Amino acid sequence: MTTMKPIQNLLSTPAGRRLLIAVLVLIGLTLAYKLLYPLMFESYVGKTNAPLTYDSSKRLTDAEFEALAADLSREARYRKAASIVSTDQEPFARQVKIEMLMGTDSVVRDSEPSHIKYFRDAGIRRYEGPDTCLTCHATIKIDHPDGTVATVGTLEDIVDSVHFKFQSDSGGFSTYGYDGRQVNSGPHKIPVGKIDRACGIPGSFTWTGWAALVEARPEHAPEGEVQLRSEGCGQCHIGGNYQPATEKMMPIGDVPNEAKEGIDCLICHSTRYDMNQRVVIRDANGLRWDQDRSMRAALTVGPIRSENCLRCHQHNMGGDVYLHNAAAQEIGYAHQRILHRGAKRGNPFSPHDDAHAAAGLQCTDCHRPSGHKIPRGRMGVDLVANDLPGQEVSCESCHSQAPHNNSEHKALLNGHIARLACETCHIEELQPTNVVLRDWVHPTWNAEEGIWEPTDVYLSGEPGKGFTFLWFNGNGTFLANALGNNPNKSDAYDPLMQQIARIDDPEIVAAVRAKAIELKERYPEIDVDRYVEMATNPLSQLSPELLEKRERMIQSNLRSAMNQGESRIYPFKRFNAMMYEDMSNQGPFGAMILPFDYKTYYETGDSRAAVVKAVQDPIVRRMYQEPFKLYMMDEFMAYFGVTDGWQTLYPVVDGKLVNVEPHWMRQMGTLMVNHGIQGSGRDCTDCHSPDGIMDFSKLGYTPERAAELEDVDIAEQLTSDEMSAQATPSD
Repeated sequence: MTTMKPIQNLLSTPAGRRLLIAVLVLIGLTLAYKLLYPLMFESYVGKTNAPLTYDSSKRLTDAEFEALAADLSREARYRKAASIVSTDQEPFARQVKIEMLMGTDSVVRDSEPSHIKYFRDAGIRRYEGPDTCLTCHATIKIDHPDGTVATVGTLEDIVDSVHFKFQSDSGGFSTYGYDGRQVNSGPHKIPVGKIDRACGIPGSFTWTGWAALVEARPEHAPEGEVQLRSEGCGQCHIGGNYQPATEKMMPIGDVPNEAKEGIDCLICHSTRYDMNQRVVIRDANGLRWDQDRSMRAALTVGPIRSENCLRCHQHNMGGDVYLHNAAAQEIGYAHQRILHRGAKRGNPFSPHDDAHAAAGLQCTDCHRPSGHKIPRGRMGVDLVANDLPGQEVSCESCHSQAPHNNSEHKALLNGHIARLACETCHIEELQPTNVVLRDWVHPTWNAEEGIWEPTDVYLSGEPGKGFTFLWFNGNGTFLANALGNNPNKSDAYDPLMQQIARIDDPEIVAAVRAKAIELKERYPEIDVDRYVEMATNPLSQLSPELLEKRERMIQSNLRSAMNQGESRIYPFKRFNAMMYEDMSNQGPFGAMILPFDYKTYYETGDSRAAVVKAVQDPIVRRMYQEPFKLYMMDEFMAYFGVTDGWQTLYPVVDGKLVNVEPHWMRQMGTLMVNHGIQGSGRDCTDCHSPDGIMDFSKLGYTPERAAELEDVDIAEQLTSDEMSAQATPSD
């Protein structure tokens, strides 16, 4: 009776009854959010979550632990000693000196992996992912640029990072929609980033291209033998779940604990991570990416170095076939990852091809993290989410705005900084595997790999071919076009109608024609002349009405963003792709491109069937329904330049594509290239000559000024040998 009296008293008044009802409703909503919402969300997007296991996570006995510790200690001490002892001596004598140094206290202290002692003392004999790391690292301290220090939860900091979410709905984008608005600067913010940005380089969304096991039939394999190959966006994600963190792009909800337990801490933090473990595996719940959870990897955790970052990022920078891509040498013990011949950017960060890497600089020397948030700088042309948009990442941070100080011509050289970015002179070329034109509609059989793959119509790393020069003020469009203008603010500079909307180089046009003729042998429906015109003059795909609307939107919506701040001439990698597009959602700058299902595409070469399969993915179906339209797709298409909103006409009927057509995107994407820096800059005559690498007229200069800039006599004031010695970025 005593315990019931407070409840009776509470129920005796109307206010008390209302309070009790409110408390019960709140408890009910909390339980529904925690228990029912995750299940409802999984059903809505057609994905699953489940406890994750990894074969590489094995418990060691004490004896096995000590044997491994001794092995790792010896390896680390040997590397340290070998880096000290000169190589310019007789091999046996050098080996003796190395062995002597390995036993010294200083080498042991400076090189032995610290986590050996931590794990030994804590009795940890099995690495179990974040649970193991959080035993000691439940919180971390973050140094902010303003000098303040904050303590944050480690797991929450990771889960809220772009490396995990693949998107952001916050402001801070340097991207402008074709409607003239800065992305996510207004009250209606939408999630944008790699998670929902269809792209012509990988040919898919992360939703539909997360993890695939492809049946390959390489020519060197015994007749009839099938080899499973791994493919998908998840290979460059720090999670190990069955899909990207879609929950984080919704207005409410969090990723489940199972997904958090799948975070791959070691791919970033271990010095001995085995990329051969990074392959697609299948379990009872579906496909996901495996990871290295071995004690060898866990015991060799250390400071993050470039090698850690490049396990993923060299894939997009140097490319899969780049000779010095270490991760591409470890493609899997089983289910080997597919390597792609065309490089996304073709500007590797490696001591062999980059002056800063050769000098020993690490990625985080420039991209200085705050906790697990990594800055990418204030400038960017592509729709890439940015954890720290206000944090500077630039050459000037080290080299100042007057980097040339060891030359009698330093005033002239430093004067160029007002008009030219450092990269313009110090990136002379990209890798020859840099892909410029990629055709996903007409795949080509790769006999060596035993799969169909997109046809790389044109590859080049040369200036004017693989990359071009554009004015850039730090802003970009929704489809990765650099924005900026000649300081004269003239409308004559119009790259969206000129440089990146047309290819008139005879060599490239001839190469495109040759590839079209080759493709016609397999695809007789190809009209070679029309194929060449669409690839080299993508605006020819627009109706006169859309073309006129495009010109009007450039002037009314983008000119102000182009004229903001100060522009300089930067190098930009050019890229265009032929893909299938939903013509119900078309505007002057293109139509919504549709993804491919990797397994169908690589195995059958039937590109239309691959699109049908991908579009039937549950989350793509949801895109074509009213909730997604209202939540994000209307806003997404407004940025895309489509003024009529998102049309929810589902493009697959009875298993066939409806109102879907193959097209080249209406303009080339322009991707920033900031690595592959050479110590010596260009010769003056590379630019200042009638056949130089820059088209000064298209850069918005008057005919008179363009003629002056092409006068070789001006450039010859500095000789080639002087420039190579004087124009280094660090002199």
